[in-house]
Amino acid sequence: MIRHLHDRHFDPVWHAHSEYQLFVVLEGTGTRFVGDSIKAFKPGELVFTGPHLPHLWRSDEAYFAKKSELRINGIVIYFNEHFLGEHIMEKEEMLALKNLFTRALRGLEFHGRSREQIIAMMKELTAMKGIKSVIHLLRILEYMAATKEYAYISAKAYSDVQTQSETTRMNLVYDYVLKNFRRKILLEEIAGLLHMTPTSFSRYFTMQNSKPFSRFVSEIRIKHACKLLTETDEPVSHICYESGFNTLSNFNRQFKEFMLKRPMDYKKEFMSI
Repeated sequence: MIRHLHDRHFDPVWHAHSEYQLFVVLEGTGTRFVGDSIKAFKPGELVFTGPHLPHLWRSDEAYFAKKSELRINGIVIYFNEHFLGEHIMEKEEMLALKNLFTRALRGLEFHGRSREQIIAMMKELTAMKGIKSVIHLLRILEYMAATKEYAYISAKAYSDVQTQSETTRMNLVYDYVLKNFRRKILLEEIAGLLHMTPTSFSRYFTMQNSKPFSRFVSEIRIKHACKLLTETDEPVSHICYESGFNTLSNFNRQFKEFMLKRPMDYKKEFMSI
């Protein structure tokens, strides 16, 4: 199934499903969550995810404003591993494709000329139907299987199926944090949303996300700071507080921990590309 997305914002629900998904952002900005990875997204991002890998492309808050004229645009392709038949993946000719599907369990982000070529092929696919569309999809997958221009997104694969209650819980957490990360978030208040004690929530969140809640919040703040560093001329001291940090020293320390460089070095490196 292929869909050309045109809307006010991307689906704001953190979720996972049993299909493989190939998704390109053509218009829109925000924060991307795939597995245990958090990253800002922008037009041109191309991602391939496997079954049961939780994901969310959360549009920036400006897209949710009542009078906003901002719009998103993207192409998404869903398909089951056995869309060509139950046993065809066992054939020797399908080994490269089978390896691609295995890599996709951690999520793949494509770059370089390969990304541009795949996006162009996806746009062509939107105008096709019937057997031509199936053949063209195979061409896309063949190209993806052969290229080396990709990077893994999540540090691990996810094989467990998310229950509806777990999905609802995590969506409450993600939505709350993304709306409130600019201020101090107390563990008691976020635990209260899920009707848990702080200790139970901490244990539950770490089990679901492979990281403590405090690190999750810090990652969101740092990725927001990265966005401000590359898209604005605001001073680092202002970006520090705009991203939810109380002191410049703590901001610099955590930024270097996550990004392996100081904020100004990150900005200079980005501007030199």
